[in-house]
Amino acid sequence: MLAEPLRYGENPHQSAGFYRTPEQRPGVATARQLQGKQLSYNNINDTDAAYECVAEFDPERAAAVAIIKHANPCGVAEGDSLAEAYDKALRCDPTSAFGGIVALNRPLDGEAARRIVEIFTEVIIAPDASDEAVAIVAAKKNLRLLVAGGLPDPRAPGLSLRTVAGGFLSQARDNAVVDEMALKVVTRRAPRNRELADLKFAFRVAKHVKSNAIVYAREGATVGIGAGQMSRVDSSRIAAWKAAEAARSAGLSESLAKGAVVASDAFFPFADGLLAAAEAGATAVIQPGGSMRDDEVIRAADNAGLAMVFTGHRHFRH
Repeated sequence: MLAEPLRYGENPHQSAGFYRTPEQRPGVATARQLQGKQLSYNNINDTDAAYECVAEFDPERAAAVAIIKHANPCGVAEGDSLAEAYDKALRCDPTSAFGGIVALNRPLDGEAARRIVEIFTEVIIAPDASDEAVAIVAAKKNLRLLVAGGLPDPRAPGLSLRTVAGGFLSQARDNAVVDEMALKVVTRRAPRNRELADLKFAFRVAKHVKSNAIVYAREGATVGIGAGQMSRVDSSRIAAWKAAEAARSAGLSESLAKGAVVASDAFFPFADGLLAAAEAGATAVIQPGGSMRDDEVIRAADNAGLAMVFTGHRHFRH
């Protein structure tokens, strides 16, 4: 059903419309827009990506914030408060966050709203918002504020559709979650408790990064993300470079990759991507496994002193 015609699609010369299905999955299609300009085609696409990503993080466990640009996370973090989570997420890539989408797993409060409006933001989406937060956001008349009434369940079944010339592809939604995966330690060294928590965090984020995806994480926050590259080693190098750039932006002398963990959405076909992570200072790796060269990659991890776990689940996102 046509919900509303849009000014244009991805580019001004493309016509577009926003259609709703009967599915009542909390998100951009069911949300109430409290203020701001009409959502664009790109806004809707990116806001959906942001809200699906932040829903991976249980609000009962911690506050979480995802900042999305062009349907890819440029910063995701957990914290004791939304404001703390936002600051940690923003540190990952403050340049890309400009003009981005911010999604929260708890109702937007005044403290978080004050932090978010400090830079240009296109859309904020949250389960709800306090009166104070609404008033703060209202000062930015073009900023869209959406309240969805709840979070989508990352475990729920559903369909994903994509058109191709002369037809369309249909597949089950990727509803695999790392908390339910049987992680297998494949290196001599097992990950420490802190590393294991960060490995699971990074793999949750990697699920929502365009493949080939590499995610560096430390202390419940992304610190470097490599997305959408044709080779996995390039994604690994880009993520390490992003971590170094984030450190420079924060006035730090040492890359944020130092002491971080790394998630890969699919197996390392060669050891080069893993070695790039080790050279950047990573200490542990999570990946699906299943390569013909797994033994070679495991040996490289052992030689570098890395801990590595296999999930047995791939998270391609094309």
